Amino acid sequence: MKLKSIWKDFKRAIRLPFEWFGIGLGILVFSNLSHKALFGVCDFISAVVYVFDRRGRRRALQNLRIVTGAIPADAQYIGDGVPFNPNEREKRILRRSYRNMARTVGHAFWTCRDARRRVESVGEMSEATKVFLRENKPAVTVSGHIGCWEILSQLAFLEGHSMMSVAKDIGTKGMTSLLMKARTSIGQEIVHANGAFRLLMEGLKNGKSLGLLVDQRVSPKRGGIWIRFLGRPLPVSAAPAFFAAKCKAPIVVAWSRPLKDGRYRCEFVDAMSSAEARDIWGATQRCAADLEKVIKRHPSCWVLNYNLFSSRPTPDDIAELSKKEARASR
Repeated sequence: MKLKSIWKDFKRAIRLPFEWFGIGLGILVFSNLSHKALFGVCDFISAVVYVFDRRGRRRALQNLRIVTGAIPADAQYIGDGVPFNPNEREKRILRRSYRNMARTVGHAFWTCRDARRRVESVGEMSEATKVFLRENKPAVTVSGHIGCWEILSQLAFLEGHSMMSVAKDIGTKGMTSLLMKARTSIGQEIVHANGAFRLLMEGLKNGKSLGLLVDQRVSPKRGGIWIRFLGRPLPVSAAPAFFAAKCKAPIVVAWSRPLKDGRYRCEFVDAMSSAEARDIWGATQRCAADLEKVIKRHPSCWVLNYNLFSSRPTPDDIAELSKKEARASR
């Protein structure tokens, strides 16, 4: 274990200068590009990363086959050991997934300058989403790493919602702080994941809306609850339902669809009242199911190379999940 820790620290030290370079490049260079040029650079970077990210490609292929049903829900999740043997259709989807992720990260840097005008120029909101946000202040907005997730809170902010979102560490504390500062350029508030619960609760009580992503693995030791996602048990955060129920705010599930002209449209998926959110497990499962439907229709827009299914439930976890599913189906 000691050697493993030393090796991990060594790799982090080697990677550090490149991370700083990447963040600096994004803020100093990407923010000065036209939107068309930004996409050109991001597409080139994604193509290079796709070639060299062998582990990520294997994981992305396995996740894609889970999405499409080519791998049964009850089959073992092989993880990084899956062979990389995609057919032509799968290759196109995987490449587009890498491209979408690069464009989304690029968007975050690009909106460091003149954020309001730029977001207005590349983003729009469906009428159903506009109506919901207009009639529900504050609200708990929920999405996943699909489409351009960075633009969702930005568009909600332009619709008159004071927005709060969560950010995790990226590299060093300095890099995390720098990126968080960039993401606040339009006026939304970004809080660090550590200690975010209290700040988000206070913000919602004070009339601020929340922007949360739910397609992330959260250990039960850190508050995650087991649900079923893409047919597989997955521990996720119950925070959206808890906040909605506790602060009597509705939940809206939405996503940003990439359009053919390079713009994005925020689309309404589902909504539930604060009363419905009192069933914490049921509301959390419903949010995941809503997102799952979008992912199945648009797998190339989802971050497929995320290590989502590495957590293994115990027999007790499976038994408890089955009980909740049985109660929900009555």
